[in-house]
Amino acid sequence: MNIGIISAAYIAAAVLFILSLGGLSGQESAKRAVWYGIAGMGLAVLATVLSPDVANVAIIGAMVVIGAIAGWFVAKRVQMTEMPQLVAALHSFVGLAAVFIGFNADLEMTRVLSIDLAARDNLIGFAKKLAQKDAVEQAILHVEVFLGVFIGAVTFTGSIVAFGKLAGKIDGGANKLPGGHILNATAAILSVVLGVIYFNGGGVEPLLLMTLLAFFIGYHLIMGIGGADMPVVVSMLNSYSGWAAAAIGFTLGNDLLIVTGALVGSSGAILSYIMCKAMNRSFISVILGGFGGTTGPAMAIEGEQIAIDAEGVAAALNDADTVVIIPGYGMAVAQAQQSVSELTKRLRAKGKTVRFAIHPVAGRLPGHMNVLLAEAKVPYDIVLEMDEINEDFPSTDVVIVIGSNDIVNPAAQEDPNSPIAGMPVLECWKAKQVFVSKRGQGTGYSGIENPLFYKENTRMFYGDAKKSLDALLPMID
Repeated sequence: MNIGIISAAYIAAAVLFILSLGGLSGQESAKRAVWYGIAGMGLAVLATVLSPDVANVAIIGAMVVIGAIAGWFVAKRVQMTEMPQLVAALHSFVGLAAVFIGFNADLEMTRVLSIDLAARDNLIGFAKKLAQKDAVEQAILHVEVFLGVFIGAVTFTGSIVAFGKLAGKIDGGANKLPGGHILNATAAILSVVLGVIYFNGGGVEPLLLMTLLAFFIGYHLIMGIGGADMPVVVSMLNSYSGWAAAAIGFTLGNDLLIVTGALVGSSGAILSYIMCKAMNRSFISVILGGFGGTTGPAMAIEGEQIAIDAEGVAAALNDADTVVIIPGYGMAVAQAQQSVSELTKRLRAKGKTVRFAIHPVAGRLPGHMNVLLAEAKVPYDIVLEMDEINEDFPSTDVVIVIGSNDIVNPAAQEDPNSPIAGMPVLECWKAKQVFVSKRGQGTGYSGIENPLFYKENTRMFYGDAKKSLDALLPMID
């Protein structure tokens, strides 16, 4: 395949990636956008494998087939509730690939420079590109390798820690070693020093030491972020993986990898910024692993949690004219989205106004609740964002909270010492009645107590969300 066709294929793939990102902004176009992304990636891989001077095509093809089979197998097995940790795990693969490619580029450069000039004419592929570089280009390559390995290493260990927290294998609290940010700053400064040594002909040893420091930074950064903030962490790591891919794209001289990495990196950063605004957090503090902890003693909560059974909830729903449903991660865990969809159909069939309120950080992954509701075929036009529906709660008859905690926590507004103080929340307590579907009286994943559960107009609908809703459905007459 000649270079002209490859360039055209790369441009087409880049356009498909852009269309994919644009389509993912809306639920109605999301499925089409996914296919754009699949087509773009398939075209990109094919064009790259068939590029001139690419050797061992059979081995590459075998690896692609093995990877495709493994990906298909994992995708079929993973439940929607496990999607956040799967995304975190996939980010770690990108980071580790960046590390390996960076070291490969350094070792290959050393090998090429050791070959006499006449023998360099017989080189092919990446080695041929390296042989054609002058002293300035070689220096630039060292910068690209260093940055790619650093970002990749931070992404790798950070993503593994995020996976562990999301999967419940690691404590979800904000845990730092003694010294906190001083350790991170020291490791970063040492990395810069090692970079200077590496750029001045220090060999592979400074690169290796920097990698170890970057592994520590990634680990310590994410360990220092509380579990309630994992949606932002996943988005942030997505951005890191994109910039790592872009840096490696420069190293390999692959224009499409640069474009793709930049798209992923910038879109992840923008999404992280949007989510930080939704949580009233500083984007810089997220990058530094600096939020998720308390600032003082929590405000005392008065009252008690009052339980209600399915008959009581059904009676309130039958009498209500307006209903708002607030889904959270508990709905995902119980796989209750189909039951929620059926409840919505029955209430709307009775002429009631039913809408959904979605907080930007609901669940453990950006857009988590939107995906679940779309899977259950809930109409898009009744799924509203926080800013669109918050003013309507005072005129709402019934609010049903399904497995949510932080996003409906009044402490964000009432308790300045709360870990989520200042975070915009769904003000559901202003409705006439609030029913909270919850497994028990625990504080949930974030570990933050919620005064909503103790308010006079709130009743606790205890039990597995799916079983509770299924018991409720026959009573909606």
